[in-house]
Amino acid sequence: MNLNDLMVIRDIGTRTIDKYLMSYEGKPVAVRRHPAVLLRPVGEVTAGLIVAGFASTTIGGGPAFIIWWLWLALLVRLTWKVFAWSLEFFIVTEHRVMLITGVLNRKVAMMPLAKVTDIALERPFVGRIIGYGTFVMESAGQDQALREVEYMPYPEQLYLEVSSVIFPVQD
Repeated sequence: MNLNDLMVIRDIGTRTIDKYLMSYEGKPVAVRRHPAVLLRPVGEVTAGLIVAGFASTTIGGGPAFIIWWLWLALLVRLTWKVFAWSLEFFIVTEHRVMLITGVLNRKVAMMPLAKVTDIALERPFVGRIIGYGTFVMESAGQDQALREVEYMPYPEQLYLEVSSVIFPVQD
């Protein structure tokens, strides 16, 4: 299994996605966020491991034991974030754009495509190196809950696919 298989959902028969689609919505574009969203928690766990290992060799005893418990808490937090990442989806159909997040409390942010007036792609330096970007969607009227969607994988390809759905060619 490669990274592409983890981020782009090709088999739209999954219950996680299907339960949010209307019966008349065709084949959607559905992706998970880029795994770069997990870089900070992974870095915290790694740094915590180094600190806990150093504390065990220098301090020893009770304080080192507490530090190892704190590191275990960081590891559990990372596991939770990986699980939450696996359940997050950015979905674009011919009628709307959705961002599904949350594990215990699911949140579905949705914007009708008719309200989208512009979509922009922003690529930070790190995003250009490891392959993610941020979509910024402007809408007619008030602020929307789905204005910025960060850590989008394959940003140029996805931007073109989303743009072609939002702004189809008119005859």
